[in-house]
Amino acid sequence: MSNCAVVGINWGDEGKGRMVDLLTEEYDIVVRFQGGGNAGHTVMNDKGTFALHLLPSGILRDGVVNILGNGVALDPENLLKEIEEVRAKGVEITPENLKISDRASLLMPWHRDLDELEEMRLKDKKYGSTKQGIAPFYSDKYQKKTVLCGELNYPDEMKEHVANILEWKNLTLTKVYGAKPYTMEMVNAWINNYCEKIKPFICDVGEYLKNAQDSGKKIMFEAQLGSLKDLDYGIYPYTTSSNTTALYAPIGSGFPGAKIDSTIGVVKAYSTAVGEGAFVSEIFGEEADALREAGHEYGAKTGRPRRVGAFDVVATRYGVEVQNATEIALTKLDVLSYMDKIPVCTKYIVNGGETERFPFPSALDSSKPVIEYFDGWNCDISRITKWEDLPENAKKYVLYIEKAIKCPITYVSVGPERESIIVRK
Repeated sequence: MSNCAVVGINWGDEGKGRMVDLLTEEYDIVVRFQGGGNAGHTVMNDKGTFALHLLPSGILRDGVVNILGNGVALDPENLLKEIEEVRAKGVEITPENLKISDRASLLMPWHRDLDELEEMRLKDKKYGSTKQGIAPFYSDKYQKKTVLCGELNYPDEMKEHVANILEWKNLTLTKVYGAKPYTMEMVNAWINNYCEKIKPFICDVGEYLKNAQDSGKKIMFEAQLGSLKDLDYGIYPYTTSSNTTALYAPIGSGFPGAKIDSTIGVVKAYSTAVGEGAFVSEIFGEEADALREAGHEYGAKTGRPRRVGAFDVVATRYGVEVQNATEIALTKLDVLSYMDKIPVCTKYIVNGGETERFPFPSALDSSKPVIEYFDGWNCDISRITKWEDLPENAKKYVLYIEKAIKCPITYVSVGPERESIIVRK
C-alpha cells in the first residue's frame, strides 16, 4: 500500500490538477481535504478540458472514488453546477464515485455576501478575495457557527440549529455592514433547492477510508492552492483560510489515522500568483505580458490575469520544507521555450543583506530579488517524452532547480495534456 499527497509548493496554480489526473491511474481513491471553490484545477485529457473547483481531479478517471473531506468548504450551490457541467461532457458522477463527508460544513449564501461586503469595506487594503465566501466560512467554522452536511439527515434538529445561527448572522449583516437580513423562508428555499440534492452523496467517509485502507486500496490526497497560501505558514494575512499542507490531509480527509507515504510537490518552471500580497520575484510590463500569454496565465475560477514572475528558489525551497515534499513535479517547462535568457530569483535582499531563507511575512514587502539568467533552448519541447531528448539547456535548467530546492524532480511537464510528461525515476 502507498498513499500519496499532491500539494502546491508556491502560491497555488502550479498544475496540481493535471498531475492528479495523470497519477490517478495508479490510485483507487482521491480525497480533497481542504479549501473550497475559490480556485480551480485545469485538466486536459481525452474527455476534454475541465476547470474543476470543488470536485477532486480524480473524477475524470473511470473507477476512481472521489471524496470531499470534512476540511472542505462545501458549497452545494456551486458543487451542483459543477457536477452538471462535468456530466455534460460525458463524465458519470454518482454516489458510487463521489462521496461527501457528513462532517463537512455547508458554505451558506451569506458567506459569499460577507466576503464581498468585507472586500468593499477594505477598499484599497483588500486581500484580493475571489468572493466565494471562504474566509467568512472558516471564521464561522472555528466559532462553531456552521451546519454540518450530516445534519441534513436530521431535519428537525437542523431547522432549530439554522434558526439560531441565522439570528446571530443577521446581526453582522445588518449592524456591521448595513446589508439586508436573511429570513428562514429564504434559507429553507436554498436548502430545498441545493442541499437536498447533495444528500445522496453524503456519508461517513471516515469509515469508508478506514475500510479502504484495510483492504489495501491506495489513497491520493489532493490539496488546493500552495505552501505560500497556507494559513499558518504562508504570506499572512494574504493567505487562504485553511491549511494547504500535506500533513493536514489526514485530518481534513476524515481519516486522521491515514499514513502518507510520499508527498509530490507541484512547482511551475516560473512563478505565478493570484490575489494580493508579496511576490518578490514578480516581473512587469512587456516581459510579464509575454510570459502571461505564453503560459495562458488566467485564473480558472475568475478569469483574472495571474501575476507572473521568475522562478523563485527562495520561496520554492521554503515551500518544499513546509510540505515535507519527497519529490517534485515541475510543470510548464515548455512555456519558457520562447526565451533567450530565463530569469531565476536565487536569493532575496532583506534589510540590505542577501539571504537564501524565506523571510517573515512583515519583511516581504521590502525584500528585493537577486536575479540570475540561464540560457534558453529556443525550440519546441512539447512533444518530447524522454529526459535524454530534452535540449541540453533545458536539462541544465531543471537540474539547477533540483539542486537549488534540495528535492528530486521526478516529473517534468511539457504540456497541459495528460500524456505530455517526462518521468525521471
